[in-house]
Amino acid sequence: MDKRDILAIGASAGGLPALQRLFGGMPKGFTPTVFVVVHISPTAHSVLPLLLDRVGWLPAFHPADEEPIRPGHIHVASPDHHLLVHRDRVLIRRGPRENRTRPAVDPLFRSAGVAFGSRVIGIVLSGALDDGASGLRAIRRCGGIGIAQDPAEAEWPGMPRSAIERGEVDHVLTLDAMPALLTRLSAEPAPPSPPTPQDIATEARIAEQEFTTVSDDTQAVAKPTTLSCPECGGGLSEIHDGAALRFRCQVGHAYSPDSMEEAQAEAMEKALWVALRTHEDRVELFRRLANHATERGRNQLATGWNRQMQEARKNSELLRSVLTKPDVKRTGEQKKG
Repeated sequence: MDKRDILAIGASAGGLPALQRLFGGMPKGFTPTVFVVVHISPTAHSVLPLLLDRVGWLPAFHPADEEPIRPGHIHVASPDHHLLVHRDRVLIRRGPRENRTRPAVDPLFRSAGVAFGSRVIGIVLSGALDDGASGLRAIRRCGGIGIAQDPAEAEWPGMPRSAIERGEVDHVLTLDAMPALLTRLSAEPAPPSPPTPQDIATEARIAEQEFTTVSDDTQAVAKPTTLSCPECGGGLSEIHDGAALRFRCQVGHAYSPDSMEEAQAEAMEKALWVALRTHEDRVELFRRLANHATERGRNQLATGWNRQMQEARKNSELLRSVLTKPDVKRTGEQKKG
Protein backbone atom coordinates (compact mmCIF):
# COMPACT_ATOMS: atom_id res chain seq x y z
CA MET A 1 0.00 0.00 0.00
CA ASP A 2 1.27 3.49 -0.87
CA LYS A 3 2.59 5.72 1.89
CA ARG A 4 2.73 9.51 2.13
CA ASP A 5 6.35 9.39 1.04
CA ILE A 6 6.59 12.33 -1.39
CA LEU A 7 7.72 15.66 0.09
CA ALA A 8 7.39 18.76 -2.13
CA ILE A 9 8.98 21.79 -0.49
CA GLY A 10 8.99 25.43 -1.57
CA ALA A 11 10.89 28.39 -0.15
CA SER A 12 12.38 31.73 -1.08
CA ALA A 13 14.14 34.35 1.05
CA GLY A 14 15.36 32.68 4.23
CA GLY A 15 14.78 29.26 2.67
CA LEU A 16 18.30 27.88 2.91
CA PRO A 17 18.65 28.09 6.71
CA ALA A 18 15.08 26.81 7.05
CA LEU A 19 15.85 23.76 4.89
CA GLN A 20 19.12 23.08 6.73
CA ARG A 21 17.36 23.22 10.08
CA LEU A 22 14.44 21.07 8.88
CA PHE A 23 16.63 18.42 7.25
CA GLY A 24 19.03 18.46 10.19
CA GLY A 25 16.19 17.34 12.46
CA MET A 26 15.08 14.42 10.28
CA PRO A 27 15.59 10.88 11.66
CA LYS A 28 18.32 8.96 9.82
CA GLY A 29 15.98 6.09 8.92
CA PHE A 30 13.40 8.38 7.36
CA THR A 31 13.92 8.27 3.58
CA PRO A 32 11.08 9.87 1.61
CA THR A 33 11.47 11.17 -1.94
CA VAL A 34 11.98 14.92 -1.76
CA PHE A 35 11.59 17.73 -4.31
CA VAL A 36 12.77 21.24 -3.47
CA VAL A 37 12.27 24.61 -5.14
CA VAL A 38 14.03 27.67 -3.75
CA HIS A 39 13.79 30.96 -5.62
CA ILE A 40 17.23 31.76 -6.97
CA SER A 41 18.76 34.24 -9.40
CA PRO A 42 18.67 32.87 -12.99
CA THR A 43 22.38 33.62 -13.40
CA ALA A 44 23.47 32.12 -10.10
CA HIS A 45 25.73 29.10 -9.79
CA SER A 46 23.70 26.95 -7.43
CA VAL A 47 25.51 25.11 -4.66
CA LEU A 48 22.27 24.27 -2.86
CA PRO A 49 22.64 20.47 -3.33
CA LEU A 50 26.14 20.64 -1.82
CA LEU A 51 24.90 22.65 1.16
CA LEU A 52 21.99 20.26 1.74
CA ASP A 53 24.30 17.25 1.36
CA ARG A 54 26.41 18.59 4.21
CA VAL A 55 23.42 18.38 6.54
CA GLY A 56 23.85 14.61 6.35
CA TRP A 57 20.25 13.49 5.92
CA LEU A 58 19.65 12.45 2.28
CA PRO A 59 21.83 12.96 -0.82
CA ALA A 60 20.83 16.06 -2.81
CA PHE A 61 21.38 16.81 -6.50
CA HIS A 62 20.19 18.80 -9.53
CA PRO A 63 18.33 16.28 -11.73
CA ALA A 64 18.54 16.33 -15.52
CA ASP A 65 15.51 16.48 -17.78
CA GLU A 66 13.73 13.10 -18.11
CA GLU A 67 15.95 11.57 -15.41
CA PRO A 68 14.26 8.80 -13.40
CA ILE A 69 13.10 9.86 -9.94
CA ARG A 70 15.47 8.68 -7.23
CA PRO A 71 13.65 7.48 -4.10
CA GLY A 72 15.35 8.57 -0.90
CA HIS A 73 17.02 11.57 -2.58
CA ILE A 74 16.52 15.35 -2.55
CA HIS A 75 15.78 16.62 -6.09
CA VAL A 76 16.69 20.33 -6.23
CA ALA A 77 15.47 22.78 -8.88
CA SER A 78 18.23 24.32 -11.01
CA PRO A 79 18.51 28.09 -11.59
CA ASP A 80 16.22 29.45 -14.32
CA HIS A 81 14.36 26.13 -14.73
CA HIS A 82 11.07 24.84 -13.35
CA LEU A 83 11.25 21.46 -11.58
CA LEU A 84 8.29 19.24 -12.51
CA VAL A 85 7.58 15.56 -11.85
CA HIS A 86 5.80 12.63 -13.44
CA ARG A 87 5.23 9.33 -11.70
CA ASP A 88 8.57 7.91 -12.80
CA ARG A 89 10.71 10.83 -13.98
CA VAL A 90 11.67 14.45 -13.54
CA LEU A 91 10.97 17.19 -16.07
CA ILE A 92 13.24 20.23 -16.25
CA ARG A 93 11.55 23.06 -18.13
CA ARG A 94 12.56 26.61 -18.99
CA GLY A 95 8.99 27.69 -19.62
CA PRO A 96 7.30 31.01 -18.79
CA ARG A 97 7.89 32.37 -15.33
CA GLU A 98 5.21 31.94 -12.70
CA ASN A 99 4.80 34.47 -9.91
CA ARG A 100 7.66 36.35 -11.58
CA THR A 101 10.19 33.62 -10.91
CA ARG A 102 11.70 30.49 -12.47
CA PRO A 103 11.92 28.05 -10.78
CA ALA A 104 8.57 28.62 -9.07
CA VAL A 105 6.93 26.61 -6.30
CA ASP A 106 3.40 26.41 -7.74
CA PRO A 107 4.37 24.41 -10.88
CA LEU A 108 6.23 21.83 -8.79
CA PHE A 109 3.35 21.45 -6.36
CA ARG A 110 0.77 21.08 -9.14
CA SER A 111 2.81 18.46 -10.98
CA ALA A 112 3.42 16.52 -7.76
CA GLY A 113 -0.29 16.52 -6.98
CA VAL A 114 -1.16 15.25 -10.46
CA ALA A 115 1.59 12.61 -10.39
CA PHE A 116 1.26 11.26 -6.85
CA GLY A 117 -2.11 12.36 -5.45
CA SER A 118 -2.57 11.54 -1.78
CA ARG A 119 1.06 10.45 -1.38
CA VAL A 120 2.20 14.11 -1.46
CA ILE A 121 2.96 16.32 1.51
CA GLY A 122 3.46 19.91 0.41
CA ILE A 123 5.49 22.24 2.63
CA VAL A 124 5.81 26.04 2.36
CA LEU A 125 8.77 27.57 4.18
CA SER A 126 10.18 31.07 4.58
CA GLY A 127 9.74 33.47 1.66
CA ALA A 128 8.13 36.71 0.51
CA LEU A 129 4.83 37.19 -1.32
CA ASP A 130 2.65 34.13 -2.03
CA ASP A 131 4.25 31.59 -4.37
CA GLY A 132 3.23 28.12 -3.18
CA ALA A 133 -0.24 29.00 -1.86
CA SER A 134 -2.00 28.02 -5.09
CA GLY A 135 0.19 24.94 -5.49
CA LEU A 136 -0.58 23.83 -1.95
CA ARG A 137 -4.29 24.08 -2.75
CA ALA A 138 -3.67 21.88 -5.81
CA ILE A 139 -1.89 19.26 -3.67
CA ARG A 140 -4.78 19.17 -1.21
CA ARG A 141 -7.39 18.94 -3.98
CA CYS A 142 -5.46 15.92 -5.28
CA GLY A 143 -5.69 14.27 -1.86
CA GLY A 144 -2.37 15.39 -0.36
CA ILE A 145 -1.53 17.30 2.81
CA GLY A 146 -0.47 20.94 3.19
CA ILE A 147 2.00 22.18 5.80
CA ALA A 148 3.31 25.70 6.46
CA GLN A 149 6.15 26.91 8.61
CA ASP A 150 4.93 28.99 11.53
CA PRO A 151 5.17 32.57 10.18
CA ALA A 152 6.18 33.78 13.64
CA GLU A 153 9.54 32.00 13.29
CA ALA A 154 10.04 32.38 9.52
CA GLU A 155 12.75 34.81 8.50
CA TRP A 156 10.37 36.00 5.75
CA PRO A 157 6.77 35.13 6.72
CA GLY A 158 4.99 36.13 3.48
CA MET A 159 4.83 32.74 1.75
CA PRO A 160 3.68 30.62 4.72
CA ARG A 161 1.32 33.35 5.89
CA SER A 162 -0.32 33.59 2.46
CA ALA A 163 -0.92 29.83 2.37
CA ILE A 164 -2.42 29.93 5.86
CA GLU A 165 -4.63 32.95 5.16
CA ARG A 166 -6.08 31.26 2.07
CA GLY A 167 -6.99 28.18 4.08
CA GLU A 168 -4.73 25.79 2.18
CA VAL A 169 -2.87 24.36 5.19
CA ASP A 170 -3.59 21.32 7.35
CA HIS A 171 -0.75 21.94 9.82
CA VAL A 172 1.18 25.03 10.94
CA LEU A 173 4.41 24.08 12.70
CA THR A 174 7.82 25.30 13.73
CA LEU A 175 10.75 23.74 11.89
CA ASP A 176 11.74 21.79 15.01
CA ALA A 177 8.28 20.20 15.22
CA MET A 178 8.03 19.21 11.54
CA PRO A 179 10.26 16.08 11.50
CA ALA A 180 8.09 14.24 14.03
CA LEU A 181 4.89 15.04 12.12
CA LEU A 182 6.41 14.15 8.75
CA THR A 183 7.71 10.86 10.08
CA ARG A 184 4.29 9.99 11.48
CA LEU A 185 2.40 11.00 8.34
CA SER A 186 4.80 9.11 6.09
CA ALA A 187 4.30 5.92 8.09
CA GLU A 188 0.54 6.03 7.53
CA PRO A 189 -1.06 4.45 4.44
CA ALA A 190 -2.04 7.07 1.92
CA PRO A 191 -5.81 7.12 1.34
CA PRO A 192 -7.12 6.56 -2.19
CA SER A 193 -6.47 9.59 -4.37
CA PRO A 194 -9.51 11.43 -5.74
CA PRO A 195 -9.81 11.96 -9.49
CA THR A 196 -7.37 14.65 -10.59
CA PRO A 197 -9.26 17.93 -11.10
CA GLN A 198 -9.14 18.85 -14.78
CA ASP A 199 -8.05 22.44 -14.17
CA ILE A 200 -5.01 21.29 -12.19
CA ALA A 201 -4.06 18.77 -14.87
CA THR A 202 -4.37 21.47 -17.53
CA GLU A 203 -2.17 23.96 -15.68
CA ALA A 204 0.40 21.23 -15.01
CA ARG A 205 0.44 20.53 -18.75
CA ILE A 206 0.97 24.24 -19.52
CA ALA A 207 4.14 24.25 -17.41
CA GLU A 208 5.40 21.14 -19.21
CA GLN A 209 4.98 22.63 -22.68
CA GLU A 210 7.50 25.43 -22.18
CA PHE A 211 7.01 27.98 -24.97
CA THR A 212 4.66 25.86 -27.09
CA THR A 213 1.72 26.71 -24.82
CA VAL A 214 -1.47 27.26 -26.79
CA SER A 215 -4.25 29.63 -25.83
CA ASP A 216 -6.78 26.78 -25.71
CA ASP A 217 -5.16 25.49 -22.51
CA THR A 218 -5.41 28.86 -20.81
CA GLN A 219 -8.98 29.43 -21.95
CA ALA A 220 -9.95 25.99 -20.62
CA VAL A 221 -9.18 27.06 -17.05
CA ALA A 222 -9.55 30.84 -17.18
CA LYS A 223 -11.86 33.69 -18.19
CA PRO A 224 -10.48 36.50 -20.39
CA THR A 225 -10.07 39.98 -18.88
CA THR A 226 -9.10 43.40 -20.19
CA LEU A 227 -5.84 43.27 -18.20
CA SER A 228 -2.48 42.82 -19.89
CA CYS A 229 0.46 40.67 -18.84
CA PRO A 230 3.12 42.83 -17.13
CA GLU A 231 5.84 40.67 -18.65
CA CYS A 232 4.87 40.20 -22.30
CA GLY A 233 1.93 42.57 -22.79
CA GLY A 234 -0.44 39.82 -23.89
CA GLY A 235 -4.01 39.47 -22.69
CA LEU A 236 -4.53 38.07 -19.20
CA SER A 237 -7.23 35.63 -18.15
CA GLU A 238 -8.38 35.18 -14.56
CA ILE A 239 -8.58 31.90 -12.69
CA HIS A 240 -10.92 31.56 -9.71
CA ASP A 241 -8.74 29.52 -7.37
CA GLY A 242 -10.68 29.04 -4.18
CA ALA A 243 -10.88 32.37 -2.38
CA ALA A 244 -8.16 33.91 -4.55
CA LEU A 245 -7.96 35.17 -8.11
CA ARG A 246 -4.94 34.22 -10.19
CA PHE A 247 -3.98 35.37 -13.65
CA ARG A 248 -2.42 33.65 -16.65
CA CYS A 249 -1.57 34.93 -20.13
CA GLN A 250 -1.78 33.00 -23.39
CA VAL A 251 1.93 32.19 -23.52
CA GLY A 252 1.95 30.87 -19.96
CA HIS A 253 3.09 33.65 -17.61
CA ALA A 254 1.13 33.19 -14.39
CA TYR A 255 0.59 35.44 -11.40
CA SER A 256 -0.71 34.94 -7.90
CA PRO A 257 -2.50 37.97 -6.38
CA ASP A 258 0.57 39.36 -4.64
CA SER A 259 2.96 38.75 -7.54
CA MET A 260 0.50 40.42 -9.95
CA GLU A 261 0.31 43.52 -7.77
CA GLU A 262 4.09 43.55 -7.46
CA ALA A 263 4.57 43.18 -11.22
CA GLN A 264 2.18 46.04 -11.94
CA ALA A 265 3.90 48.26 -9.37
CA GLU A 266 7.27 47.53 -10.96
CA ALA A 267 5.91 48.24 -14.44
CA MET A 268 4.42 51.52 -13.23
CA GLU A 269 7.71 52.60 -11.66
CA LYS A 270 9.57 51.74 -14.84
CA ALA A 271 7.10 53.79 -16.89
CA LEU A 272 7.52 56.74 -14.53
CA TRP A 273 11.30 56.61 -14.89
CA VAL A 274 10.97 56.56 -18.67
CA ALA A 275 8.62 59.55 -18.48
CA LEU A 276 11.07 61.39 -16.20
CA ARG A 277 13.96 60.79 -18.57
CA THR A 278 11.85 62.00 -21.50
CA HIS A 279 10.88 65.22 -19.72
CA GLU A 280 14.48 65.90 -18.71
CA ASP A 281 15.51 65.39 -22.34
CA ARG A 282 12.84 67.92 -23.30
CA VAL A 283 14.22 70.41 -20.76
CA GLU A 284 17.64 70.11 -22.38
CA LEU A 285 16.18 70.32 -25.89
CA PHE A 286 14.19 73.49 -25.15
CA ARG A 287 17.22 75.06 -23.40
CA ARG A 288 19.36 74.50 -26.48
CA LEU A 289 16.65 75.84 -28.81
CA ALA A 290 16.15 78.93 -26.62
CA ASN A 291 19.90 79.65 -26.52
CA HIS A 292 20.14 79.21 -30.28
CA ALA A 293 17.22 81.61 -30.84
CA THR A 294 18.75 84.18 -28.46
CA GLU A 295 22.10 84.03 -30.27
CA ARG A 296 20.31 84.80 -33.53
CA GLY A 297 18.40 87.70 -31.98
CA ARG A 298 15.02 85.98 -32.18
CA ASN A 299 13.95 86.90 -28.65
CA GLN A 300 10.25 86.18 -29.08
CA LEU A 301 11.03 82.66 -30.28
CA ALA A 302 13.49 82.23 -27.38
CA THR A 303 10.76 83.27 -24.94
CA GLY A 304 8.47 80.56 -26.32
CA TRP A 305 11.17 77.90 -26.00
CA ASN A 306 11.94 79.03 -22.44
CA ARG A 307 8.24 78.77 -21.55
CA GLN A 308 8.13 75.19 -22.81
CA MET A 309 11.38 74.44 -20.95
CA GLN A 310 9.83 75.62 -17.68
CA GLU A 311 6.74 73.49 -18.28
CA ALA A 312 8.88 70.42 -18.97
CA ARG A 313 10.95 71.13 -15.85
CA LYS A 314 7.77 71.40 -13.77
CA ASN A 315 6.60 68.01 -15.08
CA SER A 316 10.02 66.53 -14.42
CA GLU A 317 9.99 67.76 -10.82
CA LEU A 318 6.50 66.34 -10.31
CA LEU A 319 7.56 62.92 -11.58
CA ARG A 320 10.69 62.98 -9.43
CA SER A 321 8.63 63.77 -6.34
CA VAL A 322 6.35 60.80 -7.09
CA LEU A 323 9.29 58.45 -7.64
CA THR A 324 10.93 59.39 -4.34
CA LYS A 325 7.82 58.55 -2.31
CA PRO A 326 8.28 55.35 -0.24
CA ASP A 327 5.05 53.78 -1.60
CA VAL A 328 6.46 53.80 -5.15
CA LYS A 329 9.73 52.16 -4.17
CA ARG A 330 8.43 49.65 -1.63
CA THR A 331 8.82 45.98 -2.54
CA GLY A 332 6.63 42.95 -1.99
CA GLU A 333 9.04 41.75 0.67
CA GLN A 334 8.54 44.97 2.65
CA LYS A 335 4.78 44.84 2.27
CA LYS A 336 4.34 41.18 3.16
CA GLY A 337 7.21 40.69 5.58
